[in-house]
Amino acid sequence: MKVLFIGGTGNISTPSSRLALGKGIELFHLNRGSKKVELPGVKTIFGDINKADSLSELGKHHWDVVVNWIAFTPEDIERDLTLFKGKTKQYIFISSASCYQTPLSYPVITESTPLCNNLWDYSSNKIKCEDRLMQAYREEGFPITIVRPSLTYDTVIPIAIGGFNEYTTAERILKGKEIIVHGDGTSLWTVTHADDFAKGFVGLLGLTQAIGHAFHITSDEVLTWNMIYQILANSLGREAKVVHIASDFICKIEPSFTGTLLADKAESVLFDNTKIKTFVPGFKATIPFAEGIVRTIAWLQEKEERRFINTDTDAKIEHILKRYHALS
Repeated sequence: MKVLFIGGTGNISTPSSRLALGKGIELFHLNRGSKKVELPGVKTIFGDINKADSLSELGKHHWDVVVNWIAFTPEDIERDLTLFKGKTKQYIFISSASCYQTPLSYPVITESTPLCNNLWDYSSNKIKCEDRLMQAYREEGFPITIVRPSLTYDTVIPIAIGGFNEYTTAERILKGKEIIVHGDGTSLWTVTHADDFAKGFVGLLGLTQAIGHAFHITSDEVLTWNMIYQILANSLGREAKVVHIASDFICKIEPSFTGTLLADKAESVLFDNTKIKTFVPGFKATIPFAEGIVRTIAWLQEKEERRFINTDTDAKIEHILKRYHALS
């Protein structure tokens, strides 16, 4: 099977690349070659998907599957429809579970949960991308499959403030500083290790039955945010000095957190993974967060340059804490 990943060296896509290679898939990456990730066996096509004059090599190929890990806007989709119509048997769009109805009218999320999130441009654009792809499938037979990851981690820290591509909150924990947990910390969330995500995702590659369908792929482990932060602190060998602050207050003081909080992580979500388990028999997430985050922290601590401290985020955390404590 001949597969193209547009991207392929990111937090989620790297483990999926490794697993695809392990299964004997002929894997190509289209990227600019700027990210140093060692993936023996990958065939790289150097080019920028946003620059047509760099894609001459791409035009020579036909694919069994094309996966775009870095499409975010309807314009990206229009470009891909032009590039890959008649050139691939399956096109997989990486969407987001943040597209699901916000706020939820029913807490258990299935793939039939409505898509509606007007609080975050990222999510609303992903919904527009999905809509355009479904139109192309219905009207032109363009062979789409949609995948909606939720909070998935490998080389990032899956928390709400000062995490993901930052080490900011982890550093605060190490230094004994206060950290913010939104709400009272008892709302429910699911974090998924990218190695687990890859098991379900790679099972969809080339799967004819998946054409025209959407899937989310998550762990079945459900944690409170208090537990998530406590497990993170344990992995760092420290106690977390948690300050619980309402999401509304956080976003009023620092509106830049509105997308990741009010539009995503502020309320409980429970994912029903029946569909991916049906289409990919045997899929099961097996890496609990307490194990996965230890791997992540170990990887981050191997090299200083991996531990990015965002001084802007740190200043925002201090600002929120100052305003909150002033009310006490």
